[in-house]
This record gives sequence, structure tokens and C-alpha cells, in this order.
Amino acid sequence: MKNHFINRLRTSGLRPTKQRVEICKILFDRKETFHFTIDRLKKIIEKSTKSKISLATVYNTVHAFKNNGYLKEISLHGNKNFFDTNSENHHHLYDQETGELLDIRNEDILLSKVPPLPKGKKIKKIEITISIENNSHNQKK
Repeated sequence: MKNHFINRLRTSGLRPTKQRVEICKILFDRKETFHFTIDRLKKIIEKSTKSKISLATVYNTVHAFKNNGYLKEISLHGNKNFFDTNSENHHHLYDQETGELLDIRNEDILLSKVPPLPKGKKIKKIEITISIENNSHNQKK
């Protein structure tokens, strides 16, 4: 498995240091899709390795993976960026209270109409993010 991580780092133009291999392991050695911010990933790495890692190392490694198609970036509200280990086209629920991002299966979204496109343009992809919150304000006490 370690060779798989080393190959993934090298194809992303990165030298396979111990820290980068650990980042790879945390990102890709899992069954479920992993959604994360760079700050959250840094904390997970430091907890896992019991040692510090520079934010620049995490940032540069994540962006190299994104640029190589191993990760997808999801920008929310223009100021919060998540990364997703599922780089296929799919949709999300964003829980505004917990900050959690959850996958929505493509077959659970039905899009029946799109606006007219500017002349000379075509749709590259459609990805929907639905923001959710608790409905506790509607509950009777």
C-alpha cells in the first residue's frame, strides 16, 4: 500500500517524504469518502503522528493532489473550502451548524431545467450543494 502512496505523490510532482506519505495514508486509506478543510486535515495528521506538520506542507500536498485529479475542491460561501476524496461529479449537503459536508447520490437529485447559456458556452458540469440547518425553531416546547 505504501508504494501506492509513493506513486500517487510522484505523479503529483511531490517528493515522497514521511509527512507526505502520512497525508496520503490519511486521505486515501479509507473506505468512505472523506471531506475536509486544510486546517482540519492538519489537526488529524498531528493527532495521528503525534508530531507537528507545517500548514504549508499540508496545503501544497493537498493542492498538488487536487491539480492531479485525486481530490476535488468545494468552495462554500466564497470563504470556506472543503476538499473531497471523491473527485467524481456529485452533489452535497452542507450542515451550517456542524460544518459537515455530506455526499448526495446523483440519482437523488432531479434537475429539470437550466437557464439559457451565453452564446458560445456549454455546461461543463452541474454540482449542487444544499445548505441545511436544524429545524428546532419549528418544534413546540
